[in-house]
Amino acid sequence: MRVRVLYFAVLREKLRLEQETLDLSGSPTVGDAVTAIAGLHPEVAGLMPQVQTAVNRSIAPAAHVLREGDELALLPPVAGGAGPRKIAVLAEPLALNEVIAAVEGVERGGVVTFAGVVRRHGHHGEVIRLEYEAYVEMAEQVLAEIAEEIEREWPGVHVAIHHRLGSLAVGETAVVIAAAAPHRAEAFEACRAAIDRLKRRAPIWKKEIGTHGEEWIGTCP
Repeated sequence: MRVRVLYFAVLREKLRLEQETLDLSGSPTVGDAVTAIAGLHPEVAGLMPQVQTAVNRSIAPAAHVLREGDELALLPPVAGGAGPRKIAVLAEPLALNEVIAAVEGVERGGVVTFAGVVRRHGHHGEVIRLEYEAYVEMAEQVLAEIAEEIEREWPGVHVAIHHRLGSLAVGETAVVIAAAAPHRAEAFEACRAAIDRLKRRAPIWKKEIGTHGEEWIGTCP
């Protein structure tokens, strides 16, 4: 099967290519394609760990399965450096300092953060664990849309959102958000708007397993 690969900035300059067609076999993932590209173009192989990927103009993880005719864009680090992504849905522990690093800047005097942590008491007695499931590709797209909306509504604000997947014990962090702005008022408002909109719109589901039962939160009357 064939996919169209787009290159930008430092990748485009090093390869002297804006795009090319990549032939892949079987049911390749984005990760397979990136590995193949690194093999074809060793001059950019060292940059691959810093590259973000998008399929058909939506951010896509390495596990995303490609289809015939897909457009795969390789996005090198932006001007701020290779630092943490502003938007991420991850099956690994979250770090508040990473979302802060994604939004902070010398022109932004106010940085407000939110961390959602698994609490001891829930709907069914004491919580044993929470299980988070998501439609990852769509969730990342929705989180990006939320961040972009907020940044338009509060000019000068920068927002980063990371959400956890998988099984979380009491005390573990499920979501971290950072909002940075020239002044504290906008940063507070933007951070609250981000968590409120995430809860309403992101395709991320939570199952609570407690000492007295279990439940997908939000599904019971």
